[in-house]
Amino acid sequence: MCGINGIFGFDREVNDGKHIIDEMNRRISYRGPDDRGNWHNENGSLHFGHLRLSILDLSPEGHQPMFSPNGTAIVFNGEIFNFRELKEKYFKDVKLHSTSDTEILLLLYERFGEECLSYLNGMFAFCIWDPSKEKLFLARDRSGKKPLYYSSVGGKFTFSSEIKALLACPWMTKELDEEALYHFLTFNMLPPPQTMFKGIMKMEPGYKLVVSKNGDWKYSRYWEVEYSNEFDDRTESEVADSVFNALQKSVRYRMVSDVPVGAFLSGGVDSSAVVAMMSQLTSHPVKTYAVGFKGQEAYNELHYARQVAERYKTDHHETIITADDIGAFLPEIISIFDEPMADATSIPIYFLSKNARKNDSIVVLTGDGSDELFAGYRNWRKYIRLFPRYESFRKMPDFIRKGALELSRLMTGDSNATEMLTRSVKNQDFFWGGAKSFKESVKSKFLSESYKNRIALSDSYTVIEKYKVQYEALKKNSNRNFSHTDWMCYLGYKFIIPNYYLYRMDHLGMANSIEIRTPFLDHEFVNTALSVPAKWKLVNDEPKYILKKSLERILPHDILYRNKMGFCVPLREWAGELMIDYIDKNLSGFCADHPQFNKPELASLVDKLRSGDESSVNRLWTVYFLIAWFKKWLD
Repeated sequence: MCGINGIFGFDREVNDGKHIIDEMNRRISYRGPDDRGNWHNENGSLHFGHLRLSILDLSPEGHQPMFSPNGTAIVFNGEIFNFRELKEKYFKDVKLHSTSDTEILLLLYERFGEECLSYLNGMFAFCIWDPSKEKLFLARDRSGKKPLYYSSVGGKFTFSSEIKALLACPWMTKELDEEALYHFLTFNMLPPPQTMFKGIMKMEPGYKLVVSKNGDWKYSRYWEVEYSNEFDDRTESEVADSVFNALQKSVRYRMVSDVPVGAFLSGGVDSSAVVAMMSQLTSHPVKTYAVGFKGQEAYNELHYARQVAERYKTDHHETIITADDIGAFLPEIISIFDEPMADATSIPIYFLSKNARKNDSIVVLTGDGSDELFAGYRNWRKYIRLFPRYESFRKMPDFIRKGALELSRLMTGDSNATEMLTRSVKNQDFFWGGAKSFKESVKSKFLSESYKNRIALSDSYTVIEKYKVQYEALKKNSNRNFSHTDWMCYLGYKFIIPNYYLYRMDHLGMANSIEIRTPFLDHEFVNTALSVPAKWKLVNDEPKYILKKSLERILPHDILYRNKMGFCVPLREWAGELMIDYIDKNLSGFCADHPQFNKPELASLVDKLRSGDESSVNRLWTVYFLIAWFKKWLD
C-alpha cells in the first residue's frame, strides 16, 4: 500500500517538476511513511513520485520508482497476492533484485505487455513508463480497491492516488463540476470518471489507460464480471462448499505479508467469517479490532465481537468512542476526504484504523462487500418482492402513472412511494442501489432556480443507466437465467462498493498508514458469488442464505442468524447540536458563495431537526459536510 504521483509533459520539460513532485508526495505522505522516491527522465518531461508503506520486502530493494534492466519504470500502489506463483511460473530462472511483488509486476509487463493484467490477483493502481514505446500504461484493479485520479490540463498529463496531491500542481484550478454536484446530492458519492473538480477524473475499476508521447490516449476496460451457470444444477451443499472454498482461498491470499496482519471485527457474519478463517490459517493469535460508543448500547455490537474473539482466541482490542471524540474528529474528516463523502460510519472506521496502527497491525482484513454480492440487506427484500409489480405498473398508460404520482404527492409528500412513482413516470429502473441523500423526486426544491436552469438536461438516472447497459450486454451474451436480484447485486458491486465502501476504507486506512484488504472482493470470489442463482441468496426471507449455510462449519448459529444491525453511529444524539450550530453560522455565507443552493429550504432541515424530526438527520449531515467540504477544498 503506497501513494503514487506522476507528471508527463509529453515531449516537453516540466518546469520545476522535481519540486512539484516533492510537494505532491508531501501532501499524501501518510500513505507511505517508510520511504519516499522522486525520479525524472533525462529531458525532464516525465516525473514519478512514490511513498512507500512497506508490506512486502521491507528492505531498500523494494524502493520505488523501480526500474528493470531495460529502463522500464514503475510506481505501484497495492499488492499482487499471487506474485509468488507468478515468480515460480515465469521468472524461476531470472536473477531478481528484490523479493517484492513490484518487481514481478514490472517483469510481467515486459514479458506480456498490457496483457499482464489478466495474470494478476490483487489490489492495485500503477503507472509504468515504457521507454521503448515512449508511453505510459496505467491501470486500476478490478474491484476498485486502490484509487487512481488523473488530469490532462495545462499541456500535461498528471496522476495521483489522491486529489489533494493533484491540487499541488500550479496548473490545476479548483473549479466545481456542477453536474457532479447534482449527482452527489442523490447518491452521496460520485460515479467515475467524475470528481467534484472540473478537469480531474478518476479511473474506473477494471480499466486501463495508455498515454503516448504525442498526446494520444486510449482508455478501455480490461475486465468485466464473468457469470457462470455452473451452479444451476448443483445441490445446496455443493453450492455452499464452492462459496466456502472460494472465500477461504481469498482469505489465504490476503494474509500474504511481511508484516503482521490483523482484522476489523464487528461480530457480524462477514467480519466473523474472515477472522475465523484467518485463525485457521495461522499459528499465531490474530489481532482483532472492535469499536463501541460510550453510553450508547443501542449502537454497540461489542458483545458479539467478544464472543467471536473468545471462540478463536484472538488478541482482541477495543476502542470506545465518546461524544467528545466525534466532535473533535468531524473537522478532520473533511481533510481526509478530498472527494466528498457524507458518511457518518467513517467515524468508527477511522478510530478502528488508528487503534490498529497503534498496535502494529499494518495490514487488516475486513468483511466489506458480501451484502452486495449475496443480497444481504434486509431492505432489499422489499425491492425483490415489488419488482414484478413495478414492471407491470410501468407498462400502464402515462395518464394512470402520472395520476398515481400526483395523488402520492398530495397524500404522502416526500416519501419512498413518491420516489418510486416518479421513476415509473420517467420509465426508469426501479432499483438505484440505495441512493441515500436527497431523493430525485424532491431534490430540485433544495436547488436555486439559476442552477436548475444550467443543469436542466441532467438526470441522475443516467448514472444507473450506464451500469444497466453493461448488465444487459452481459445477459445477452450468457445462457444463464437472470433475475431482478442479479441486477441488484451487479449494481451493488459495480457502483456502490468501489465508489462508497472502498473509497471510504482506502482513505481512512491510509490516513492512519495501514493497508485494508477485502477478501470478499477478490475478483475470482466475486465471479463465484454473482454466479450463485438468486434462489440461493434469499431463502425463506433469510438474506445471504447460501453464504451463511457455507459458514455453519466455522461460526455459531447466534452469530450467523441474528438480526443484522449495521455499522451505525449515534449521530443525532452526539452531533445533532454541533451540526445545527455549524449550519446556522455558515449557511448564509455558503449559499452566497455557492448559488447552486436554495437557502430557505436548507434552513428548513435545521428547523425540522430542532423540532424532533429524526428523518432529517441524514440530509442535515450531508448539508453540514458539504458546507465544511466546500470551505476546505473549493473556497
